[in-house]
Amino acid sequence: MPVGVFDSGLGGLTVFEAIRQRMPDQPLVYFGDNAIAPIGVRDADDIYGITTRACERLFDEGCNLVILACNTASAVALKRMQENWVPKDKRVLGVFVPMIEAMTERMWGDISPPREVEVKQVALFATPATVASRAFQRELAFRAVGVDVEAQPCGGLVDALEDNDLELAEALARSHVAALKRRMPNPQAAVLGCTHYPILERIFQDALGPQVSVYSQGRLTAASLEDYLNRHPDMVGATGETRCLTSGDPDRVGVAATRFIGRRMVFEGV
Repeated sequence: MPVGVFDSGLGGLTVFEAIRQRMPDQPLVYFGDNAIAPIGVRDADDIYGITTRACERLFDEGCNLVILACNTASAVALKRMQENWVPKDKRVLGVFVPMIEAMTERMWGDISPPREVEVKQVALFATPATVASRAFQRELAFRAVGVDVEAQPCGGLVDALEDNDLELAEALARSHVAALKRRMPNPQAAVLGCTHYPILERIFQDALGPQVSVYSQGRLTAASLEDYLNRHPDMVGATGETRCLTSGDPDRVGVAATRFIGRRMVFEGV
């Protein structure tokens, strides 16, 4: 069975590609809800509805496991979904936890009490909805103590990347870094809390300086998923094909995704 990967737009393709490269034999179904992107400025109920409908679509495609390759959905909707909505034979996982586990050097499933970690000052760059949810700080507090998080809502950045306006996106990224550094001049680590942002990882690193460790989610999520599937072989897909679906115009999305990822991408309309 395939593993489902959801994002409202193109950003989740950074996670999709990392999974595909790490586990080339694992069939995947990507669903981009491009007709309504971006969702990072919507309210919590709207985000919850969008995310549950997307997961239902991926369940209908035969996916028993769905990765929310969207920080907004992971931050705002996932906990509510896991508590009240996800069917017992399905799993929905997010992208926050693997990143926090890597940053705090805790193995998956480590349920020991939170402890002191080396990193004390963390810069978080994310959508306005993700920042407002404080989900990153909540998940971090389960694992570490004594960490100061300064969050920067990066308005306009997803829109610029979806429009392939890299010049504007770079200018916005540098502006958001400058704004955060006025409040936290010397972060030790920076979290790119949106799956679109790895496209600009080099820009963020340059603006922050070489002394800052920058965490993005594609490789970390792929490694975490591989570990999860090794421990849950019933979720491993032996059959199925890798496909990309979109609620938007498939030709237009395919062209944009090809530019975004750097290899030819073909989408089916839904």
